[in-house]
Amino acid sequence: MVQVDELEWLEQVNWNADGLAPAIAQDYSSGRVLTLAWMNREALQLTCAEGRAVYWSRSRGRLWRKGEQSGHVQEVREIRLDCDRDALLLLVDQRGGIACHTGRESCFYLRKTAAGWEEADPVIKDPAEIYDK
Repeated sequence: MVQVDELEWLEQVNWNADGLAPAIAQDYSSGRVLTLAWMNREALQLTCAEGRAVYWSRSRGRLWRKGEQSGHVQEVREIRLDCDRDALLLLVDQRGGIACHTGRESCFYLRKTAAGWEEADPVIKDPAEIYDK
């Protein structure tokens, strides 16, 4: 049985009104920002217990283990909390080199130009091949 004080660190996070905190996943080796997702208490607790990123999917309304469909798991090396205690940083090893559901290395692949947004990063693998399992 888990004692209450063992989970006190979860209460030190300043969760928003919906019980969530933004979580930035950054590649441990390259430093590249891979994605921004959301975590609730349970997602953060499971991430620590399992050693892989578990997020709260706002669109699905449920916990989501990164890579559960694609196999592109984020193995967590370190977790940091910002100075306001309301944002998390996960330093991860990104399995398969793809973090984005579009088949790219990072979800931040659009670059602002004078003409608008342009795709700055290539698709590594066609999403149809990734999610048509």
